Amino acid sequence: MKNSNQSFIRAIYYNVFILGFLFVFTACNNNPSKDKTSKTESDDIVKVEEIFWNVKAIHPNGKSLDVKVFDNAGKSFDVKAIQNSDQDNLLDVKAFIDGEKLPVKILVSKSQFAPVVAITNKGNAYKIKAITPEGEQIEVIGVIRFGNVVIMKALTKKGKFYGVKAISPTGQLNDVKGIKINPQEREMTSRGLNIYAHVKAMHPSDNEDDFRMPKRNITKDIYQSNFKRIIWNIKAVTKDGKNLDVKAFDAEGNTFDVKATQDSRQHSFMNIKAFVDGAELPVKIMQSTDEYAPVKAIGSDGTIYDVKALTDDNVKLDVKGISRSGNIIHVKAINENGEFLGVKAFAPDGKLNVVKGMKIFEREIEMKIQGNPVYAHLKAITQ
Repeated sequence: MKNSNQSFIRAIYYNVFILGFLFVFTACNNNPSKDKTSKTESDDIVKVEEIFWNVKAIHPNGKSLDVKVFDNAGKSFDVKAIQNSDQDNLLDVKAFIDGEKLPVKILVSKSQFAPVVAITNKGNAYKIKAITPEGEQIEVIGVIRFGNVVIMKALTKKGKFYGVKAISPTGQLNDVKGIKINPQEREMTSRGLNIYAHVKAMHPSDNEDDFRMPKRNITKDIYQSNFKRIIWNIKAVTKDGKNLDVKAFDAEGNTFDVKATQDSRQHSFMNIKAFVDGAELPVKIMQSTDEYAPVKAIGSDGTIYDVKALTDDNVKLDVKGISRSGNIIHVKAINENGEFLGVKAFAPDGKLNVVKGMKIFEREIEMKIQGNPVYAHLKAITQ
């Protein structure tokens, strides 16, 4: 009986050892590759320690002015840009009030300029202001719109504009500005307030800050109305430097152009459209349970068009959202060997933008178009 018990115990240890070895072996082989750091699903985002960027107005003499949010009693609270991933090209800007992080938005306005506010859970709109060393409060406003971008400034009582920047702990600067996804005046309604644009901290652009004082309401983009549209080509770039066409395909296999559209003087944040039978269809990253999120064009009737890169041999390569870094979804074409190819936008004069997915909200589904769930908005942005 003793030998029998010892044999039984040895068998148990042996089985435990084998199971443990298989577990370790499987885990090692399932580790994500360098190019697959995180899937697009929100549960798989790799979180990093938050880095808070200070939001400041910049005086012409180079000094920085604190930017704060003020409640109805005149009490001030911090306004910060939040970096929560390895990318710093699209950062949320939040107001920190009584332990809560509140969204900062530009409101629809009939006035010449649009107010920039923090919105509380009760629907209160608290104004964002810069503070001079003398204690003067300077209102932060939306000044003018260039296509999808709304320029923000602090405006003094003497009519002088101060730029608004986000400054990282290491001294890096981003522009604080409004961005629009909806081409209409009103982006959305939040707690009874009409939102004109979402406030973000983004990489500086060399063509947005030179403007003259507009004499109309902010929604009347005089620069856009006088601008001759520029069409940028969307290409997948192979490792040997070849540019592959990116096209939209219907169910019958018909092919349609996919382009970035520069509709104003700014080209830091451009729409990407599929040109189908005279219509310009939005191109989005769709919500999906697949490993990589599909990129599709969506018709006004809800028809879905595949977006593919096309090789010289007419092989169709998937274009997908492959990973997420904070508010940005990295978009790649995937060749026959499973290798990732960058997707770029090329201007007629040779300027180059990168094609990325953009998330405005923290929720998984940004919106629905004709019932189709959208995970992120496809844009051509400065690198």
